[in-house]
Amino acid sequence: MALFGNKSEGGLMDVIRCDEQEYLVWKWHPSGEATSTKKENAIRWGSSLRVKDGEVAVFVYKQKDGTLQDFIKGPSDDIIKTANFPIITNIIGLAYAGKSPFQAEIYFINLSSNIQIKFGIPYFDVFDPRFLDFGVPTAARGSITFNITDYEGFVKLHRMINFEIDDFRSQIRDAVAKYVKGIITNLSREKGIPVLQLETKILEINDLSQPRIKEALEIDFGVNLKRFDLATIEFDKESENYHELRRVTAGLQTKKMEVELDIDLKDKTMQVEGKNINVYQIDKQTEVLKAAAESLGTMGNIGGGEGGGGGMNPAGMMTGMMMGGAMGNQMAGMMNNIGQNQQPHQNSPPPPPQIQYCISVNGQTSAPFNWQQLQQMVQNGQLQKDTYVWKQGMAGWELAGNVQELTALFAAVPQPPPPPII
Repeated sequence: MALFGNKSEGGLMDVIRCDEQEYLVWKWHPSGEATSTKKENAIRWGSSLRVKDGEVAVFVYKQKDGTLQDFIKGPSDDIIKTANFPIITNIIGLAYAGKSPFQAEIYFINLSSNIQIKFGIPYFDVFDPRFLDFGVPTAARGSITFNITDYEGFVKLHRMINFEIDDFRSQIRDAVAKYVKGIITNLSREKGIPVLQLETKILEINDLSQPRIKEALEIDFGVNLKRFDLATIEFDKESENYHELRRVTAGLQTKKMEVELDIDLKDKTMQVEGKNINVYQIDKQTEVLKAAAESLGTMGNIGGGEGGGGGMNPAGMMTGMMMGGAMGNQMAGMMNNIGQNQQPHQNSPPPPPQIQYCISVNGQTSAPFNWQQLQQMVQNGQLQKDTYVWKQGMAGWELAGNVQELTALFAAVPQPPPPPII
């Protein structure tokens, strides 16, 4: 037998270290490569252990009481001896006399490394709670970035016996896809977001998803989520359910606009009636005063009636004069009030009639917009001839270029400047 023994069986002076540039968890092998025998885990007394700053070396070994671990956190560069490594006192017995190898798996955990995993979720059905008959095929893609901060909790959770990093990555990828799928599926019901608007709510959905996924990864895998990026949410726009849901939601939006416009029209009508109510009140009060004035005419006669004679009644005349003065003052006050209320409206002309159109872009309806706003949208390229528009009174949505009333909008759009002369 050679003095230092077979390298694959654990040499007398093995150097235990990790030279990988990028890694999260890496298993050390005496021979430099994994083997299929237990001898690959043979650790010799006197071997050198080197742990860099930002790393931790984990010794995993089996005892009668179960699997045990010892942790050596970097920076550390020392020789494995009973005096400086507590693991030796647990493993090496008197029968080995400090000379024979002991069995242990050694893993290096990178505490400063950030691992990024991309995920993709194929089409799955998402239902709008208002229209449960139309499941829209929806897909999502994104990535997560995580690291290990609680290495003792990580090792305790995974036990580290025969740990494979590739299997670990696959487990995390599958779990994240499951979490994201569940969040998107329930988001419309929980937050009241219409399904067809999910594509435009990426940032909001991202912010809602990150704390949920962070908690799940910590509990299930012992890793710390540093960043969650939901890159896209997309629909299968060729599916029948997608087009049917667009149709019914557009019809619902149209009815909503009609109700809103009807309420607005009633409010304006009530405002006009409120301005004219003073005139109505004066008419009624004038009728009352007129009847009272006719009664005053008979108060100066002695008889006051048909058979009462034609003599003078001084008391009646004085009373009539006093009441006449009061009625005159009341009439003057009424006229003054109505004049003050009507003066602002007489000095300003009525507002010109405004046309208001709703527009529909990518299944989302925005409205209503007046003529000046539509002009600005045409200049900014937000409103084009192939944009669907609708206003109260129209039978359905129509392309803006086909609406006679809107032709002047597009005629006023300036042509693009000619290319520069080189």
